[in-house]
Amino acid sequence: MAGSETIARVSADRAAPDTVKILIAGGFGVGKTTMVGSVSEIVPLRTEEPLTMAGLDVDDLEGVEEKRATTVALDFGRISVSDDLVLYLFGTPGQQRFWFMWNDLAVGALGAVVLVDVRRPKSSFAAIDFFERRGIPFVIAVNGFHGEHPYPVEDIRDALTLPEGVPVLLCDARERDSCRDVLIALIDRLIAEAAPAR
Repeated sequence: MAGSETIARVSADRAAPDTVKILIAGGFGVGKTTMVGSVSEIVPLRTEEPLTMAGLDVDDLEGVEEKRATTVALDFGRISVSDDLVLYLFGTPGQQRFWFMWNDLAVGALGAVVLVDVRRPKSSFAAIDFFERRGIPFVIAVNGFHGEHPYPVEDIRDALTLPEGVPVLLCDARERDSCRDVLIALIDRLIAEAAPAR
């Protein structure tokens, strides 16, 4: 009995880590599922289904013709940034017919990462508008497909008509460290915005 009492006391003394809900959003095929999977410390939950002929008239596959599956509800992962901070990552579906999920996924979210494919920047406008309208702080992560980032950050900022306060970062959604750095930049923004004005 003494052993279980000791375990209970130690558990009570250790404060549970703070948890923060983060959305990973953007257009169809920008790398949301890849990002959640590459940075998550757990096996991510995925709700991918094969693309079918029935969706050809509905889904815009321009620029992502090689895609064979799509997220139909969400992706979920988790990453511990430190001993006292854990991020829960929710990847949104990118196709317009699944955007109704975004409202539910946004409940309780403190911030977001908007992934951008510079080959198709218009595919990210809806996500940017979504978070701006709801006042949810976000950062832009420009996913370098094939390891390429052909445009300077300021050109991307101008193309997306972003206010100065929104960080724009270059990343590779396949690389854990790159995705972690994007999440840290978002946390920095959240902390800065939560700090009382001096």
